[in-house]
Amino acid sequence: MTTATKPTAKSRTRKPEGQWKIDGTKPLNADEEIKREDGGLSARQRVIDIYSKQGFKSIPPEDLAPRFKWLGLYTQRKQNLGGELTSKLSNAELQDEYFMMRVRFDGGRVSPQQLRTVGEISRDYARSTADFTDLQNIQLHWIQIEDVPGIWEKLRAVGLDTLLGCGDVPRVILGSPVAGVAEDEIIDATPAIDDIVANYLPREEFHNLPRKFKTAISGNRRQDVTHEIQDIAFVGVDHPEYGPGFDCFVGGGLSTNPMLSQSLGAWVPLERVPEVWAGVARIFRDYGYRRNRNRARLKFLVAKWGIKKFREVLENEYLDAPLADGEPLTVEPGSRDHLGVHRQKDGNFYLGVKPTVGHATGEQLIAIADVAERFGITRIRTTPMKELLFLDVKEADIPALSRALDETGLYSQPSEFRRGVISCTGLEFCKLAHVTTKARAIELVDILEDTLGDLDVPISIALNGCPNACARSQVSDIGLKGQIVTDSEGNRVEGFQVHLGGALGLSPDWGRKLRGHKVIADEVPDYVIRLVQKYKEQREEGEQFRHWVLRADEEDLQ
Repeated sequence: MTTATKPTAKSRTRKPEGQWKIDGTKPLNADEEIKREDGGLSARQRVIDIYSKQGFKSIPPEDLAPRFKWLGLYTQRKQNLGGELTSKLSNAELQDEYFMMRVRFDGGRVSPQQLRTVGEISRDYARSTADFTDLQNIQLHWIQIEDVPGIWEKLRAVGLDTLLGCGDVPRVILGSPVAGVAEDEIIDATPAIDDIVANYLPREEFHNLPRKFKTAISGNRRQDVTHEIQDIAFVGVDHPEYGPGFDCFVGGGLSTNPMLSQSLGAWVPLERVPEVWAGVARIFRDYGYRRNRNRARLKFLVAKWGIKKFREVLENEYLDAPLADGEPLTVEPGSRDHLGVHRQKDGNFYLGVKPTVGHATGEQLIAIADVAERFGITRIRTTPMKELLFLDVKEADIPALSRALDETGLYSQPSEFRRGVISCTGLEFCKLAHVTTKARAIELVDILEDTLGDLDVPISIALNGCPNACARSQVSDIGLKGQIVTDSEGNRVEGFQVHLGGALGLSPDWGRKLRGHKVIADEVPDYVIRLVQKYKEQREEGEQFRHWVLRADEEDLQ
């Protein structure tokens, strides 16, 4: 008979998590060692002086990953490597000698001149690839290292760049695409975004966070920046005593451990938004978990501390003065997208149109810029729903502008299927993906329209190539998470795990995962058609798709 060994003081010692203010700054993994040796942005000058002249093979691994992420560059996946190899090969074996390049549009703001420049870069250097993302920026592919300095110069000439596009840094700042113009705006958050971009992002103190740090700031009543799934988000509120300001949410995120952000319970005036943003970023820097990168997101710290302690630490250690208590946010139940024609507060209009799954070509971007300039439009906006908005449109120009944009391949009156579909990059370029997504999403929309025409209620459909949920599959009506599955003949093929009834906004929910239910990729259109038809047969008056899903019998969802 054996007896249990009594724990010693040493065995009970807490294992360090890499929290700088508690454990010290000694690196506890390879990424942390690389960042300590030399910051990510240091690789920029080496790209200009060395790598662009000596080629891809001159780039050392520690610059290629992770430092190039700080420059907005990722190596893309080698072509013709099937999804079954994703979990078997290393990053070095999966990567090609080409890059994805991410161009920042903070607040989703872009001018026709800037859009034309990106289009020309896409046409000349990126095999005419261009994808609008749900982070309001744009991604190019097939970029060669030899061309990067020249691309940077072209971007800089029109006020754009790629720096801090990826990496363990504050990513592009989401903002209301109709800030300053919408009739239903509570407060214009543009000054706060501009202050953070100009006066905080350049500081080295924010260039070595535990992992990425996602920000959203919107004063729109429509709550149009997916604040529930950001590391930090400021949402416009009209306080009964203090007036227009912001509620601040922290600790949101998706992926394999999805968590909804939590309100600090404070009212933040516009002029203090940058200060509070910096305080939360510094908490993440100083207390975030750095040892295990799978837990190195702010949401894990918020979950461990609780929102009360988080606010106490923020106010006591990082802010100049406490925050006033706020009122609970009233969630707006309506649609968050901006498609269609909407009146601005100055009497002009804005028009929202849809590129299918955000996909475009370089020539198309140039054509869109031409149309905008022809109608005297100087302000274009991207959105978290992968839309394009054209501001300051005269009422008389709306029909002609809509037709002109339709001729470029955009959709001014998309079906609900085209309006609500979203996908990640997928197997075509992403080293984490198991399945093809973007091409399948485009095909799926065409099939749904041909078969079902349209739907009289909104429906969101997300195709994700892996569990990381970049396409928000966990909060979509129909979420499809890519994985390799076994077909009826025993073959390993591309497929999706099904996740139904997720949502943000009113009653946010992760939805319903059908245990063991997987769909072969080629059968996805038939499955979605069957699902939508079943919903139309069984729905009650006024019932939304997600509400039907949550009450439906499981066999009706198969």
